[in-house]
Amino acid sequence: MTPDYLLTNSIDPALALLERLSGLVPNAQARVLVLAIAGQESGWVARRQIGGPARSFWQFEKGGGVAGLFNVARIRLQALCSELAVPFNDTDVFEAMAWNDTLAAGMARLLLWSDPAPLPNVGDVNGSWAYYERNWRPGAPHPEVWPARYATAMGLVKP
Repeated sequence: MTPDYLLTNSIDPALALLERLSGLVPNAQARVLVLAIAGQESGWVARRQIGGPARSFWQFEKGGGVAGLFNVARIRLQALCSELAVPFNDTDVFEAMAWNDTLAAGMARLLLWSDPAPLPNVGDVNGSWAYYERNWRPGAPHPEVWPARYATAMGLVKP
C-alpha cells in the first residue's frame, strides 16, 4: 500500500462518508493525522500486527481501540458499519477492519474525534505526535520515525 493510494482510496472516502452520515467535516488536519498515524503504526504495509493482535493499517486492538470506539463513538461507528455492511459487533468490526480500509480509516478518524482537544494544525509535528501518542497509546512509540511519516502525509494532503 502506498500512502497516496491509501489517502485517495480509503481515507478521503471514509471522511466523506462520515461527513454525510454524521456531519463530521473533513479537514486537512484530520487527513494528515490519519495518514501519518497509519504510517507510524504499520508503515502503510501491515494489516495485521506482526506477532500481535492489532488489525488494519492503524493497528487497532479489539480490547483497546475497538472497545473504546464502541463506547465513545457508538452512534457514529454504528452508522459507518451499517453503510459499509459490516455487522455491528466488536468481533466482526475487529476482523473487518483488517481488510476494509474505509472502515479502518473511518475508525481512526472517529478515535481522533473522541479527543476533546482540537486537532493540531498542519505542520505542527510535535503537537501531532502528542495527539497521536495520547489517543493511540502505542506500546513501542518510535518517536524517531514520526517526523518522516508526518512529512510524507503532509506532502500528500492538499488543503
